Parts: sequence; C-alpha cells; structure tokens
Amino acid sequence: MTDQIKLTPPLDDEDVSRLNAGDRVLLSGTIYTGRDAAHQRIVQALQTGGEPPFPLEGAVIFYVGPSPAPPGRVIGAAGPTTSYRMDAYAPTLIAHGLKAMIGKGKRNAEVKRAMRGHKAVYLAAIGGAGALMARCIEEAEVIAYPELGPEAVRRLKVKDMPLIVVNDVTGGDLYEQGRQAYQRT
Repeated sequence: MTDQIKLTPPLDDEDVSRLNAGDRVLLSGTIYTGRDAAHQRIVQALQTGGEPPFPLEGAVIFYVGPSPAPPGRVIGAAGPTTSYRMDAYAPTLIAHGLKAMIGKGKRNAEVKRAMRGHKAVYLAAIGGAGALMARCIEEAEVIAYPELGPEAVRRLKVKDMPLIVVNDVTGGDLYEQGRQAYQRT
C-alpha cells in the first residue's frame, strides 16, 4: 500500500489513473449522495434528454442515506450502503463522466468494464462507522428528490474522508487480491 493520496473533485482521467487497488485516499471537496431510487431517476432523466441534478463530469457519488442531523451537526450517521444495488445504473453514469463511487461491497462485471473503459474508480468507505464518516462532512444540502427522504440527492462538502481504492482503471480489484493472498495452495 502507498501513503494516503489526497484527491479533490472534480476528478479527471489523470487523477483516477494514478490510483491502484489498495491505495488509501483522503478525499476533500464537493461530492454527491445517491442510492438506488435516486440513481433510477437520474438515469431516466439522462435517457429522456433531461439533465442530472448535478454535473456528472468528474463527479464523485457516495452511496449513503444519512440519518437526520443531531443538534449542532450538519448530518447524522453517514455510513456507506451496499453498492451492488446501484450496479444497474452505474455504467450509464460512468459513461456520462462519473469518476468515482463510494460504497461497500463488490461490483459486478459490467460496472468493472465501465470503470476500465471510461476511467473511473470504486472506493470503499468504512462500513459500520457512519458516525466516524459523518465527522468528515462539513456541509450537507439536499439538491434533488427531497421526497426520497434519506435517499434524496445531497451535495456534501467533505474534508479528509478516509477511503480505500477497491477497483481501479486497469481492472485491479482489492477484494479479489485479498482473497488470492490468503488462499491455500
């Protein structure tokens, strides 16, 4: 593993091409949230000639449905949700410029192909540590689909959000590498 790599969105091909599966990242800047219901609406908008609720080019999306903000905080617990629920939509968003996704769990082959073909990465956040992740969030604002409650699209300003590269632009997969490292021969 390398030292921590600092990233600030919007990201470009050069930013994501230097990342390798297993790299540790500190992400600071503007990112967006979205889960399956929001993804479905964004993809429908793109398919019908509409605009997404945020610029996809260079964007980072965090698969999270945060809990309500307690007094004195901008957001409640913000732990990642399981990413495979977005797999049906991710290739379309990646083709439209999305550069990074944050979540937990494995991605399917189609998402991995899209990441290689369009230079995007998948980053893992610490599962089960939503309160810790929320401490990295300095601002949170609902920008689309407020009727979805916790699944509404939010614009977040984050500082030093700790992440690990799971899938890189060359096909590297930390989950597969980890399994291979501990297989009995």
